[in-house]
Amino acid sequence: MKLKSIIIAAVKSIMKSRMRSLLTALGIIIGVAAVIVMVSIGEGAQRQVEQQIASLGSNLLIIFPGASNSGGVNRGAGSSNHFTLDDVTAIKDQAVYVKAVSPVVRTGAQVIGGVGNWNTQIYGVSPQYLEIRSWVLQTGEFFTDKDVVARTKVCIIGSEVKKNLFPNSDPIGELIRIRSVPFKVIGVLVEKGQSAMGANNDDLILAPSSSVLDRLSGGRHINFIQASAVTLAQIGQAQIELSGIMRAAHRLNAGEDDDFTIRNQADLTEAATATSKVLTLLLGSVAGVSLFVGGIGIMNIMLVSVTERTREIGIRLSIGARASDILVQFLTESIILSLAGGLIGIFLAFGIGLILNNYTSQPAVIQPGIVFISFLFSGAVGVFFGFYPARKAANLNPIDALRYE
Repeated sequence: MKLKSIIIAAVKSIMKSRMRSLLTALGIIIGVAAVIVMVSIGEGAQRQVEQQIASLGSNLLIIFPGASNSGGVNRGAGSSNHFTLDDVTAIKDQAVYVKAVSPVVRTGAQVIGGVGNWNTQIYGVSPQYLEIRSWVLQTGEFFTDKDVVARTKVCIIGSEVKKNLFPNSDPIGELIRIRSVPFKVIGVLVEKGQSAMGANNDDLILAPSSSVLDRLSGGRHINFIQASAVTLAQIGQAQIELSGIMRAAHRLNAGEDDDFTIRNQADLTEAATATSKVLTLLLGSVAGVSLFVGGIGIMNIMLVSVTERTREIGIRLSIGARASDILVQFLTESIILSLAGGLIGIFLAFGIGLILNNYTSQPAVIQPGIVFISFLFSGAVGVFFGFYPARKAANLNPIDALRYE
């Protein structure tokens, strides 16, 4: 009952000056809301990056050509390209931890067909490319291994290519000319949007790798190889396995450096996540400064309150109240004021998060943990910054307090 009486007395004291109490709690309100919103924006950005990386494909592994040296000068990654379709065949035949593999032969070309022409990227791939990249056909069908072997001139177009060449018609069965070579459209990809690397996943054409090599690029070397591990947990094992297969295929001796580089999805995710975590921590720390400022505001107003209620404190002490009773009352007022500000700040943060998610492209993911921590921290601010004014009130001399004008 004593605690209940103290809380009731503290609430009544706060409600006597509602506007001043609201303005005092404003620092805590803004601080709590800022911390929650900033951390939520950082979390949302991290989720967004993770989703974009996941859209690259399922358990993705990419094998790039290595670097070459000429006259002591390193010519950079990709300058030593010895990749052929035989490398892909070796991976298919020998890899245990790889469920799908595809060569990628990339070239740009002006494409003519439908209502006009369009410059886009052509990718020569295998039928397993869709599985590796987790892509889906909107209409039509994908080419088969038989088409790769027969070097069939068929292709799949992205939604951007369809929009520019066949805006008002079905492109399935239509012919398009890529560098004067006719290709039959047999499928259209579902719209994917922009990749994590900034590339437009819809502005492309997929065709059998053998057809692109023989009829468009005019060479035997493929640009890179994409593969998919059996499971996410086996990406590391798949990477080691691929390294061994590629070294054997390229006849590299034990002391020779790799003439290729393998990158995996986990590396990309880890790097992006680390960057996002640093950003989230920075945003949360900056927002936390406002909580500190709000705590100073509470301490300031409580000191004013002690000064205004000096005679009241003297009367209470003279009729038997203990110093501890005075300290607890003022400390309770400070904590209630801070917790109330924290609660209002939480509701404000949810409102801001709702606006961000519904009306902007920046998602805000509000985690229950940060809400709980912010609320507890607001209470801790009340204790920390309210203790000094409460102690000052408790240490007043009753006689001096009664004489105070």
